[in-house]
Amino acid sequence: MTTPFQASVPQAAPQATKEPMSATFHGVQLIDPYAWLRDDDWQAVMREPDRLSPRIRTYLEAENAYTKGVLGDTEELQQHLFEEMKGRIKQDDSTVPAPHGPWAYFARYITGGQYAQICRCPRDGGEISVLLDGNMEAEGTAYWSLGGSDHSPDHRLLAYGVDDKGSEYYTVRIRDLATAQELADVIPNTSADMVWANDSKTLFYVRLDDNHRPRQVFRHVLGTVTEDDVLIYEEADPAFYVSLGQTQSNRFITIIAHDHETSEVHLVDANDPASPSRLIAARETGHEYSVEHHGEELIILTNSADAEDFRIVEAPLAAPERDNWRETVAHKPGRLILDMVAYAGHLVRLEREDGLPRIVVRRFKDEAEHSVAFDEEAYSLGLSHGYEFGTQIIRFTYSSMTTPAAVYDYDIESRSRTLRKQQEVPSGHDPANYITRRLHAPAHDDETVPVTLLYHKDTPLDGTAPVLLYGYGSYGISMPASFATARLSLVDRGFIYAIAHVRGGKEKGYRWYKDGKRQAKTNTFEDFISAGEHLTEAGLTQRGRIVAQGGSAGGMLMGAVANMAPELFTGIVANVPFVDVLNTMLDADLPLTPPEWTEWGNPIESAADFETIRGYSPYDNVSKQSYPHILAVAGLTDPRVTYWEPAKWIARLRELNTSDNLVLLRTNMEAGHGGASGRFESLKETALEYAFALLITGKIGDSTPNAVWPAPHSSS
Repeated sequence: MTTPFQASVPQAAPQATKEPMSATFHGVQLIDPYAWLRDDDWQAVMREPDRLSPRIRTYLEAENAYTKGVLGDTEELQQHLFEEMKGRIKQDDSTVPAPHGPWAYFARYITGGQYAQICRCPRDGGEISVLLDGNMEAEGTAYWSLGGSDHSPDHRLLAYGVDDKGSEYYTVRIRDLATAQELADVIPNTSADMVWANDSKTLFYVRLDDNHRPRQVFRHVLGTVTEDDVLIYEEADPAFYVSLGQTQSNRFITIIAHDHETSEVHLVDANDPASPSRLIAARETGHEYSVEHHGEELIILTNSADAEDFRIVEAPLAAPERDNWRETVAHKPGRLILDMVAYAGHLVRLEREDGLPRIVVRRFKDEAEHSVAFDEEAYSLGLSHGYEFGTQIIRFTYSSMTTPAAVYDYDIESRSRTLRKQQEVPSGHDPANYITRRLHAPAHDDETVPVTLLYHKDTPLDGTAPVLLYGYGSYGISMPASFATARLSLVDRGFIYAIAHVRGGKEKGYRWYKDGKRQAKTNTFEDFISAGEHLTEAGLTQRGRIVAQGGSAGGMLMGAVANMAPELFTGIVANVPFVDVLNTMLDADLPLTPPEWTEWGNPIESAADFETIRGYSPYDNVSKQSYPHILAVAGLTDPRVTYWEPAKWIARLRELNTSDNLVLLRTNMEAGHGGASGRFESLKETALEYAFALLITGKIGDSTPNAVWPAPHSSS
């Protein structure tokens, strides 16, 4: 076993000045010594990063310089990891063309290109047309992100949304595909959520309000000025977001108002875009539903009538009120229906039971059902809706932790599969060299936590292997057991890569989500700790040999477990971590705060919620104790987890940490929540994080003489 890493820092760490600010809620005084790191004009900074206070910029840049200096000895390793991960990416890659009328649409990358091209070709093959080249569009910009694109039903136009700051303010433009010229129509400050009406001249889009919340739907007619766009829906409740969709039949545009536990759907006739929208079922707290269309019926996926894991009902198009809902697929506890799509002859649904997904096909004419599933112990399955309604070919993507993604076309009548694409790993990959397993860790109560493992077949399972343990556990988002080439750079160096499927996700049904939110939120943290402890008790690793990683709400998980069980981990990697939970939930002006109250609680109105959040909020619970090595990664223009959250957290950790372990902050000054744009630039951030993990676990320089990094196991 390698000796524990001892930090050797070449320079003094930045020390944030303490300028206490206080506020009182529910009779409790909160004192925040680092509140000054939040720019008073933060909303302007999201749009124009150069407007950041010089004092704050100087501090963040000092932190970046310190992190770069401390990790200076790993720069060669970082470059090697980057080249290694880049070598596993097929540079001239493309998605499988999706047919739509006379054309088939797809995205592709060219060798050396950072960004995708949006392309099409004749349906049965032929000359490829590049509709939008992200590489050309991004020239001269430090950040570029295509938020979404949608071709018009007549295939003449392409609407697309671009963010060039990382702040998720998207500007929508419209391109004439015959001339490749931009129309005069330019729509700023959108969420990049847009849908064409069937006349191909009316575009529905979602506009962000002054607090960066998507709450308004507008109708734009080509050739008119945006100031004349018609507001067709405005959400009055600041806790609700608005998004757009479309039924597979293309008959209706859907306007969905939702928070994290309640939804409401309005339909607009796509053939008559000026007609008023129609409400399907008025919102009721805790009721979630979505709508599809088939003939004279609406098909509704709903958790009504205590159907916690959802059921499917039908309703007459002419009278879709809840009194007229007829059940077609009953609720089955523990079988969570994740998605559905209605084609001309079949209803297709994606569901998960016992942690494993499957696709179920139901024929409308006789209600006969059959399922599509796989035999691996843990795998991922994704369903693509495609563009067309009158088809009996559906497309799905299968992968596992060891198996690269495979895209299949499936004939739902003949039940035959056609492999359309197998993910290539140019540097070579033999799945037989890797092992994936699923363990079940006993939790602090009577539950068990699924843990998915990936490791090289030659990795000794004698307790000496380091582990990277990943977790999320919020919003009902499940972590798929899917293939990711970057992980191999750790696994090939003797790491066990593990995913803890903690409460707050939906891996074990909707109840798994409910048991990890609001008053039950600490279950998420306890589950993650239980997963780590089980890995040690199973003899796979040892306490202090685990590197924990999570991002966003998973970064909050990282902050919580660092406070609760610091001795279990040798290090923490927290990506854009939501660690200042209490202060953020107390600030109703921040972009995400009101919509997040259903997830975390409303500490402004509820003293009980205030105390619950105060009890686990990572920033508020940093104490004088020995912390593991910590690397926090932030984005300056991040509207979801604002840059000052990780900055304040690191400042407080550095103040109170009693160990000599590293406490590092890296802020991307040219990006937001998703980090660097471009498929290769983002790998550099991953290389930094993996180099940090290798450094603190002693996996640098101890396996081969005269080497900066250990020689990895062969991947092929």
